[in-house]
Amino acid sequence: MTEQEVDLDSIIDRLLEVRGSRPGKQVQLLETEIRYLCTKAREIFISQPILLELEAPIKICGDIHGQYYDLLRLFEYGGFPPEANYLFLGDYVDRGKQSLETICLLLAYKIKYPENFFILRGNHECASINRIYGFYDECKRRYNIKLWKTFTDCFNCLPIAAIIDEKIFTMHGGLSPDLNSMEQIRRVMRPTDVRLAPLPAACGLDWANAHVAD
Repeated sequence: MTEQEVDLDSIIDRLLEVRGSRPGKQVQLLETEIRYLCTKAREIFISQPILLELEAPIKICGDIHGQYYDLLRLFEYGGFPPEANYLFLGDYVDRGKQSLETICLLLAYKIKYPENFFILRGNHECASINRIYGFYDECKRRYNIKLWKTFTDCFNCLPIAAIIDEKIFTMHGGLSPDLNSMEQIRRVMRPTDVRLAPLPAACGLDWANAHVAD
């Protein structure tokens, strides 16, 4: 299946078909479809700034951690894209049982509505973390390790912070003592493993405390 043959709307429809089902029902996309989501979303992330500058109104959402049915309920409450603009602050995978559905729907919406739907990087969008806390095992069980590596390539290109209306600064973690200006964030080159980034401030934005594992 080539990129031209992938039907993004069909992917979104299938991911949403389980609305109203008993929580836990899986959506098994084709591996080629997931690779498309990762590759296409990665291109969009790279084309947009690492420090996003957004405008209100926009709904800001915290950790999802693989709780796919919570994500669906969130959209039912706030409006499914493009009814509302969204900014998610990271930690889409690990812990919960459906990290794959969760991240696939978010990536699909990012591709469908690139200027209205935004997702930042959390500390769990990092290979050294999600290798341990569940996402790696879910990818291995339902697909293969190679697909997990494809997700890692995508995660390494996610933006790490956003400014809304030039006055609200958002990130997954907290303010780093090494962060002195917004320009420091803008200079971070992608793809990057944030934990290994040459700028400690970048790590601090993804970790409330850069020295304590979550």
